[in-house]
Amino acid sequence: MTGHMQGQTVMVTGATDGIGLVTARELAALGARVLLVGRNEQKGQRALADIWQAVKGANLAFHRADLSLMSEVRRLAHTIAETEAQLDVLVNNAGGLFQHRQETAEGFERTFALNHLNYFLLTNLLLTKLREAQAGRIVNVASRAHEGGRLDFDDLQSARNYKGWPAYRASKLVNILFTRALAKRLQGTSVTANALHPGFVRTAFGGGNPLVFRLAVRAAMMVLAISVEEGAKTSIYLASSPDVAGESGGYYAKSRLTEPSAAARDDAAAERLWQVSEAMVAGLAG
Repeated sequence: MTGHMQGQTVMVTGATDGIGLVTARELAALGARVLLVGRNEQKGQRALADIWQAVKGANLAFHRADLSLMSEVRRLAHTIAETEAQLDVLVNNAGGLFQHRQETAEGFERTFALNHLNYFLLTNLLLTKLREAQAGRIVNVASRAHEGGRLDFDDLQSARNYKGWPAYRASKLVNILFTRALAKRLQGTSVTANALHPGFVRTAFGGGNPLVFRLAVRAAMMVLAISVEEGAKTSIYLASSPDVAGESGGYYAKSRLTEPSAAARDDAAAERLWQVSEAMVAGLAG
């Protein structure tokens, strides 16, 4: 399979560490040109150096963007559309969990903005590019945490009673609903969209939260978490494997098609979410 992605261009968001970095590295090893996206320039340059050391001659580029801001999402998409001859695969991997409620400069709750609106807007802005590919793929990193997640359309911004873990679970439920609605809209095209659960992965997840919270997450990871290499496998599989060519609208765990929760299979909620998300991002100039 080595080199079978030669001639393809892949974008991986949240690619400066964790499963995003491993995904970028392994897709580069398969011969793809890989565009890494992250919000920290120093970490981005370090990621490039790490991949170049592991994959000699890798074709890479780094783009700095804070994807919790829709203005940055638009800027990134415009840059890619203008500078890249093609885009074959988009791996929406950037995300986070925030113990305390935060609002972005654009007025969105940060979990919802980063974990969902980012996926929604970036994907839609790059769809033209992906449709030009011979067989475009969209890979949305969700989580088994969606099970038990609750979506409150009257309070999507968690303004009334914010708690970090429930907000994160709801955002992962939203990832799967978005994927289902997107796959429906892509029927009849050459582009597919799938979501996945990477596993409970030993990463820097939860960084930027208070020290006690970070220590608790780290302690749980030491006991329960899998390696980043293991956690990236399903993302790599959906981005590159011939086994899923033409497959769309699915939710995968351990590289196998898996049934998500009943709430994640609610197509009426998926359609409502699409309309609400569209209105949210349309309300921003750009």
